[in-house]
Amino acid sequence: MYGNVKKMVLASLFIAIEIITTRFLSIQTPIIRISLDFIPLALSAIILGPYTAGVAAAIADIFGMLIFSRGGAFFPGFTLSAFVSGFLYGIILYQKKITIKRCFFAVLTVVISTSLVLNTIWLVIITNKAAFVILSARIVKDLIMLPIQTFVIYYLWRAIEATVKSTLIFNKTF
Repeated sequence: MYGNVKKMVLASLFIAIEIITTRFLSIQTPIIRISLDFIPLALSAIILGPYTAGVAAAIADIFGMLIFSRGGAFFPGFTLSAFVSGFLYGIILYQKKITIKRCFFAVLTVVISTSLVLNTIWLVIITNKAAFVILSARIVKDLIMLPIQTFVIYYLWRAIEATVKSTLIFNKTF
C-alpha cells in the first residue's frame, strides 16, 4: 500500500510540474508550441512506467485546460495525444538503461506519433487549415527540438538517477 501512495504522490507532482511547464514556460502559436513539458513527461515515464505516465499526462492536459484555458475550448484529441506520449515514453524508457540512443528513439517515436500525426490531425480539425500548412511548421520545430529533448532527458536523468533510485528504493516500493 505504501508504494501506491508514493506512486500517487509522485504522479501528482509530475502532473503539477507538467501543467506549469505547459501553461507558463512555453511559447505557443495556434499550430506549434515550444515547451519544457517533455521533461516531467519523460521523467514520470522513467520512474512510474507507461500507464501511470500516460494517465498523469492526460490528467495534466485536462486540469491544465480547465484551470488555464487561455480562451480555447477543450479538445479531447489533445488529451489522447498526451496519454499516448506518456505511454510511449514509458514503454521505451521504463526499467531500461537510459542511453542517448534510447532517449533519441523515445523522443523520435513520440514526435512522429503525437506531434506530427495525431496533433496535426487535431489541428486540421480545429483550424480547418490544410495539413501541409500545419505540418510544415511542425516539422521544422520538431527537427530543432529533437536533439534538444534527447540530450535534456538523458543528461537530466543522469544527474538525478542515483538520488531518485536511493530515495525511492525502486525495486521495493513500486
